[in-house]
Amino acid sequence: MSKPLKQIHLAAHFPGVNNTTVWSDPKAGSHIEFSSFVHFARTAERAKFDFLFLAEGLRLREQGGKIYDLDVVGRPDTFTVLAALAAVTEHLGLAGTINSTFNEPYEVARQFASLDHLSGGRSAWNVVTSWDAFTGENFRRGGFLPQEERYSRAKEFLAAANELFDSWHGDEIVADQATGTFLRDATAGAFAHRGQHFDIHGRFNVPRSPQGRPVVFQAGDSDEGREFAASAADAIFSRHARFDEGRAFYTDVKSRLAKYGRRHDQLLILPAATFVLSDTDAEAEELAHEVRRQQVSGATALKHLEFVWNRDLSAYDPEGPLPDIDPDIGDHHISQGRAQVRMYRDPLATAREWRELAAAHNWSIRDLVIHTGNRQNFVGSPATVAKAINDFVQADAADGFILVPHITPSGLDVFADKVVPLLQEQGVFRTEYEGPTLRHHLGLALPRSRPRSSGAAPTDGVRGERRVAS
Repeated sequence: MSKPLKQIHLAAHFPGVNNTTVWSDPKAGSHIEFSSFVHFARTAERAKFDFLFLAEGLRLREQGGKIYDLDVVGRPDTFTVLAALAAVTEHLGLAGTINSTFNEPYEVARQFASLDHLSGGRSAWNVVTSWDAFTGENFRRGGFLPQEERYSRAKEFLAAANELFDSWHGDEIVADQATGTFLRDATAGAFAHRGQHFDIHGRFNVPRSPQGRPVVFQAGDSDEGREFAASAADAIFSRHARFDEGRAFYTDVKSRLAKYGRRHDQLLILPAATFVLSDTDAEAEELAHEVRRQQVSGATALKHLEFVWNRDLSAYDPEGPLPDIDPDIGDHHISQGRAQVRMYRDPLATAREWRELAAAHNWSIRDLVIHTGNRQNFVGSPATVAKAINDFVQADAADGFILVPHITPSGLDVFADKVVPLLQEQGVFRTEYEGPTLRHHLGLALPRSRPRSSGAAPTDGVRGERRVAS
């Protein structure tokens, strides 16, 4: 008996703070004007995508002590943009990255519950931690958490936020005008949590939202991050959009679910993916080459090399050979605020590998960065790209993709117009939204609220276990 076809999940990432975007292209628009967000969101909704995703930038990146202005810098506040988009869309999910290291559970829970009400049940929270003291300098608790404690705080943060969401059951509001009774339960919103990172109690002031809780995303790739996702997340924003890597990641994370009493379909794996489309595969390959050269200018290539060399390389010719000096492996890094620097844990080994590649292929610095950096995941005609995406999902290398176009805000248009109809014809992507909430789009059940009690007993630790007096 043949395996039933999986339905593909598609979402769109408004790229912002990264160098995927070719902001110098004449077709590129603003990354802060609301009209750009509206165009992008409405295109995604027209294509029946699950959700729109916004990343978060808590500090401007720096290189050599100066703002790194080769990327798009800055980002409007995530909640403000998503709340505004709720008013100009009807079905599209609204997902945002909010940091668990520099915020508080009550504040974040209140914001997401409010967004869920405003959008009719379309909110999602990408729970992340912050790894560097550089970002932390913008906050009161700047950089105090060692790496091993970041996920401890994130787990307890999410557990505390869930207690706040669940402090309302959804049937407390009577609003009986004849009797003057507004609430049937005088304990509505009562909560108390005591743990390693948070000791809070009080009343949550936002009634239960349409989804009960926002959909929870996780984006870390470490072993701790994978465990966190398996235990508590609804979806993973993965970086493994190459087939073999994606399938290995998919198998690994899904295999961790059983220990938490969860099924495979209770956690979706959605890699970020870029694409280049044209009428033919050959034309698309040519265009992809042009896009990569736009993404990696000479100045960008030198800056990227500085991630590894940890030196000022501005005097080098990006069209010339790699530096003959070795990387500086000192404690202070020339690049601040970039997660990429953690990829090069052995700069000397990376430099040797890159020199060998450059010598073997006669590559300049710019050529090397173009070929070793993140290239487009899906390149070809609409039919070729549609087939590649479907093959990827049906082979259990992903449950779908979060698409990141290189042009904002119009770069998603061609995918919506030419690829989505092909996936719909194959019966692997929706032609209409099946329900009103993001959980409906993703095939996730609504969470149950906690059992009713006479009051809110304090909870201990990450699992939120009620403490009972002996």
